[in-house]
Formats: sequence, structure tokens, C-alpha cells
Amino acid sequence: MSSKSKISKGFLTVVPKEIRRKVGLKEGDAIEWNINGESIIVLPHRKVCIDDIVAIASHGGDAVVSKKGIQVGKLDRR
Repeated sequence: MSSKSKISKGFLTVVPKEIRRKVGLKEGDAIEWNINGESIIVLPHRKVCIDDIVAIASHGGDAVVSKKGIQVGKLDRR
């Protein structure tokens, strides 16, 4: 999926509607900006809740790695 948006005065931008819907972003959610070479990577930064802790425990393994996977949406919260 690809979308475009402009950077306005004050360096503000809007996350396109189809991307917000696809990743479930809501008003007040945080996003994380990363640089990888010449690319800008924007990821949702999710707060950890009790469901996340249960998911970490049920998946086993490294809790820190599991928490980061949940935050970027790569690990199911169940």
C-alpha cells in the first residue's frame, strides 16, 4: 500500500485515512519515526496493556523481543 501526504507549514503532516484504518491508528496514538538508509519508516507505537502481557507469557521466549513485536504489530495480542 502506498499513499502520499504533504508537509505543511510547521512541518505537520497527515497520516492518510487508508493507512490509519489498515493499522488501526486513532487520535492520540503515537507513531515512531525511523531512518533506514534513504527511507523513512513510520511505525505505530502502542502502549502495553494486560492483553500484551498475557500474549508475551503465552508465546514464551524473550519478553523484551515479544513486547517490541507487539508494539509494532508483528505479534498477535492473543
